[in-house]
Amino acid sequence: MTSLDDVQSSLEPSIRGKFTRLVSILKSFEAPIAVLFSGGLDSSVVATVSTMALGPENVIALTALSPTYPEEDLKWAKEIASIFNFRHVIIESDEINDHNFISNPPNRCYFCKKNLLIKAVEVVRKYGAKVIVDGTNASDLYGHRPGYLALIEFNVRSPLVEAGLSKEEVRLLAKALGLPNWCKPPAACLASRIPYGEPITIERLRRIASAESLIKSLTGIELVRVRDHNYIARIEVGPGERRKLFNEEIMDRISEELKKLGYKYVALELSGYRSGSLDELLAEKDIPKRHNLK
Repeated sequence: MTSLDDVQSSLEPSIRGKFTRLVSILKSFEAPIAVLFSGGLDSSVVATVSTMALGPENVIALTALSPTYPEEDLKWAKEIASIFNFRHVIIESDEINDHNFISNPPNRCYFCKKNLLIKAVEVVRKYGAKVIVDGTNASDLYGHRPGYLALIEFNVRSPLVEAGLSKEEVRLLAKALGLPNWCKPPAACLASRIPYGEPITIERLRRIASAESLIKSLTGIELVRVRDHNYIARIEVGPGERRKLFNEEIMDRISEELKKLGYKYVALELSGYRSGSLDELLAEKDIPKRHNLK
């Protein structure tokens, strides 16, 4: 395994100090620690650096199993846990049974995160972990992040935030660590494809997952969101990959297959993928510009 010193020397000078702070923060925690580990880029970095700093015997990675999460996330989580040999515990999340979540209010992420943390605390007690950490990075503190409030309520530490590491800096760190998912596009809960106020159902989540998987397989595009507007599927892909869709045969096939899933109309968002594009419909008061870390 690559050592902390090797990682440090391979990093760009601009983030070496932040990496040093990250390691120092993790070493300051009383072991063992629990990591909320989705299998995404940020939590993979936290779990990996925690393992290097504290030893694999002192890291318990917690991954939620839920119909709201893409199957690909779980595959990445299992692969990375296998590579770095830390303890991996899968928690069955049940936010899909919580009316506060499935009614899909603007703060639905708060209820989802709270549901997960209630279950995580039970696991933490079982394994004797002293602290829970997550993969929130400094860039995540901008915009609409109601789930962060649940983290604060449960005293979850966010070492990437505390070290001042932005999303792009975390990606560079992931590359230096040799993580296989360092270049993967961002993932997000499938419920984020459903406009606020419209109910979240397992059937709808499965339809979205199937639609996105189909588009990826037909086009090779990795960053795909199918915004589910009931009978309308509005497809967002990375701006640089839109041209891959402009093929009559591919467009016909996508339209045909998505209509089999229950959509009546299939549309392409011409401006491409935008993170949290459905948040643009929220009132200004619902979107704090930055969370207060003090």
